[in-house]
Order: sequence, then structure tokens, then C-alpha cells
Amino acid sequence: MTARYKEKYLDEVKPAMVKEFGYTTQMAVPRFDKIVVNMGLGEGTANPKVIENAQKEMALITGQAPMVRKARKSIAAFKLRAGMEIGCAVTLHREKMFEFYDRLVNVALPRVRDFRGAHTKGFDGRGNYTLGLRDQLIFPEIDYSKIDKLKGLSVTIVTTARTDEEAHRLLQMMDFPFRH
Repeated sequence: MTARYKEKYLDEVKPAMVKEFGYTTQMAVPRFDKIVVNMGLGEGTANPKVIENAQKEMALITGQAPMVRKARKSIAAFKLRAGMEIGCAVTLHREKMFEFYDRLVNVALPRVRDFRGAHTKGFDGRGNYTLGLRDQLIFPEIDYSKIDKLKGLSVTIVTTARTDEEAHRLLQMMDFPFRH
């Protein structure tokens, strides 16, 4: 089973991008490189169970086991020491990336209350887009009764685009719901 957004990219988006931007080779056409889903959990320093629960939820959402992230530096004001577990992240590639993107765009984002589209301010200047989500309940895989605490997460779509304009156009063609 191939992901439908992968087929859409190959059949519709890639030829349209070549026509619009005038790329000379097929390899120059921007594409999705990876999607990184990150959950920062500052309260994980006091309660390790929070990190465990977040890992389980993120594994349900993405279909892949997350890596635990540890603090690099000690920060006294936050009662944080280097090496403490402070979050978890998943990096998705290939088929899993397209399947997650499909669920994000068509299932999760429409479930966000009062969602009028994503901001275009999430671009970083190098063709990558980051979207912050307030809670994990917008994903249907999460059971509301088993949630101990609402946790926000960020989704970063890393593309091979050289500019934000190219990346914006790529995401637009891939049905990403931007604000008009």
C-alpha cells in the first residue's frame, strides 16, 4: 500500500512545480525530506511517569517509537541538570512520513476547535515549516479517558526547498490548510 500523498506528489505536484519554477532536473524539485514530531515536557524532570506516558501517546500518534530527549546544559532557574529527560521526539521518513502527513491534514487539523488554517509564519527561512499543536487529543488514536495531562507538540515538516516561497507552494499543492 502506497501513501496517497506520495502518489499525489509524484503524479501532480512534481510536474506542476517544474512548470511553475522552471527546474532543469527532477532532483531540483522540492520534496518532503522528513517530518519531526517533538513533545517538550519540562515537568518530566520532577515526574518521570510524564515522559513514559508521552512516549506511549507519541507512539500511538506516529506509529513509531519516540526517542527520549535529554537536557544538554544545566539551568539552575529551571531546576534542570544536564542529562535529565525533558521530552521525546520522532523522526518520520518515507511511507510513515506520508501516512502521518495524510492523518495530520485530513483528520487531526480539522478536529482543532476554531481552526481557520495554519499561519504562514512557521517557515524558518530555509524551506522548513513548524506547526505547534496545543494538545494531543486532536489525533483520533488518543483515548480521552486515558489522558493524565494535555501536552502540546510541534510538527516540523522538513523539505528540500531552498526558499520559503518554494516550500509554501509545495505545502499548498500538498493540501496543507494555510490561512487565506
